[in-house]
Amino acid sequence: MTGSGTIEVHTVNGDIETVLLTEEEILRGTDRVAEEVTRVYTGTQFTVVSVLKGSCIFASDLIRRIPIPLELAFVGASSYGEGTEAGKLVVNFIPSEKEIEGRRLLLVDDILDTGQTLYRLKAELLKRGAVDVKTCVFLDKPSRRAVEFEADFTAFEIDDTFVVGYGLDFDGHYRNLPYVGALRREIYEQARPGV
Repeated sequence: MTGSGTIEVHTVNGDIETVLLTEEEILRGTDRVAEEVTRVYTGTQFTVVSVLKGSCIFASDLIRRIPIPLELAFVGASSYGEGTEAGKLVVNFIPSEKEIEGRRLLLVDDILDTGQTLYRLKAELLKRGAVDVKTCVFLDKPSRRAVEFEADFTAFEIDDTFVVGYGLDFDGHYRNLPYVGALRREIYEQARPGV
């Protein structure tokens, strides 16, 4: 509290070096992807599988722009620890058998960088009986690819910059920003002493 009795508030906007994608640009990209998905899935039954937590905002905006019947499921996977480097992938939970077996799935993630998360999740869903699994990502960082993998639908391609906002986080924070921004280097370097 300050001397006047008001609470000092730290806003996360000050931690952003540059805004890379504005709200308007994000909505235009989401509209474009929704049109592509609608063309591919019109006349078929399919389920959107959102990879938590990062893709929940993109998946939510995306499905509200797809004017054909769909179902929604969630999968939990973690590939980042508290730093900025990809760690070992852990699948926390997967949709139930009835949500997978015999179904066409659209696996939606926030970012495709090394490719390991989507590669493994797609293989797991097919192994569990999905008849088809396509992938959709909000952001693609092709320069970071560690396995041969390309998404079927991509909203935006970006350079190898550490970004936050619109579902993307650093150490659990910044997901609530309505835009995508490059995090100031000193913010994430403080979490990794000696970098």
